[in-house]
Amino acid sequence: MSSSYWLVKSEPSTYSYADLERDGKTVWDGVRNFTARGHLNEMKVGDPVFFYHSQDGKAVVAIAEVSREAFPDASDETGRFVAVELKPKRSLKTPVTLEAMKANPALAELKMIRQGRLSVSPVTPEEWLTILMMAGE
Repeated sequence: MSSSYWLVKSEPSTYSYADLERDGKTVWDGVRNFTARGHLNEMKVGDPVFFYHSQDGKAVVAIAEVSREAFPDASDETGRFVAVELKPKRSLKTPVTLEAMKANPALAELKMIRQGRLSVSPVTPEEWLTILMMAGE
C-alpha cells in the first residue's frame, strides 16, 4: 500500500466517478486554492484517492489512483497552479456519506470535514481504513 492517501471532491453533475470510469483517466485541473495545490504537488503515482461526490450525494463513492504526478494546469493562464491525472480503481460497496463521517469520532480530524472548502485533501492511514470499514470493504 501507498504511504499517502488522498480525497478529491467533485460535483457529480460536473464530473462524477461514472465519468471517470467511462473516460479511463482524467486530468484533475481547475484547482485554484494554494493549500490544495500543495496537496496536488505531494501526490505520487500509485497513491490511492477517495472520490467524493459533493453537492448531490455528499459521499465518498469510489477509489481512484494517481496515474501522473503534478504538471502545469493548462487551464491556468497564470501558470501558478498544477494538475494531476487520475484513473479509476473501483466503486465502494456502500457510499460513505458526509453525515456518517461527521458522526464517527475516528474521523473528527479528517481534513475534508475540518477544511470543507478544500477540493483536494490528505487522508491519514487510520482515516482511510475507517472509511473503508464504513463502506463495508
